[in-house]
Amino acid sequence: MFLMANKYHIPVLLGEAVDGLAIKPGGVYVDATYGGGGHSSRILEYLDQGHLIAFDQDVDAKENLPVDKRLIFVQHNFRYIKNFLHYYGFEKVDGILADLGVSSHDFDMPHRGFSFRFDGDLDMRMNQTGKLTAAHVINEYEEFHLTSILREYGELPNAKKTASVIVNARQDKPIDTTGRLHEVLTPVMPKKAAAKYMAKVFQAIRIEVNRELEVLRDFLADSADVLKKDGRLVVISYHSLEDRLVKNFIQRGGFDKEIETDFFGNRNLIFKPVGEKLIVPSENEIMANPRARSAKLRIAKRL
Repeated sequence: MFLMANKYHIPVLLGEAVDGLAIKPGGVYVDATYGGGGHSSRILEYLDQGHLIAFDQDVDAKENLPVDKRLIFVQHNFRYIKNFLHYYGFEKVDGILADLGVSSHDFDMPHRGFSFRFDGDLDMRMNQTGKLTAAHVINEYEEFHLTSILREYGELPNAKKTASVIVNARQDKPIDTTGRLHEVLTPVMPKKAAAKYMAKVFQAIRIEVNRELEVLRDFLADSADVLKKDGRLVVISYHSLEDRLVKNFIQRGGFDKEIETDFFGNRNLIFKPVGEKLIVPSENEIMANPRARSAKLRIAKRL
């Protein structure tokens, strides 16, 4: 029983995502982002003699593990999915589910530094043993590098001005807490969209700290290798940068805008999208869990 799942994190698009796996009772499945165990719990309800391999690099996720012989927990980043499946003797699996959002638990822990709603250390590491922190990015990166991150990962129109303000402020005093960063950026916040602006800044820094887009590319590429024919890939993303990568990979077999072809011009399609429309949360789900508002679910079948 997952006693802490709701307390730790409310799973988004739970029914739609698990249904998208088209689970076979004796199949082998991967929950690439275990978190509070909500999606895993539902998957296990459908399994008989099958297996579930769950990944999560956050040490806190282990608190939510049930005693279940069908479940193998891997405390590592899901970018290593192929290596660990091989280690545990699973060369191919029937389905993979990944919820790319930061857990509610992490957002609500001030010392993790994921949210500007609290004053806490500028950390933002999903893997708490990692060396790179948000404080290092904010205080040590050159202005041009900060500008690039804020523009590319945060899609901030005033990225250059934001980076300049940060660099000038850190010369007087290190910016080592979320509260201090908020204070520093107050003069350049759009008055009518301050929260949205800060969310973009925090998103950009978090993506840099955790190499999120690089990790997602590795994961998607390996998912194609480890899925059986007709196996399902189910991915929930929360911002356009993630969703664009997932969409392009499913529809084109790569991360570029053009469909990849072989030497003879044949299209190298790997997946076929399942369903005609992008799946998003219902109004009722958003009311119950506002953090689900930006979620987008894509489902694909391995060709």
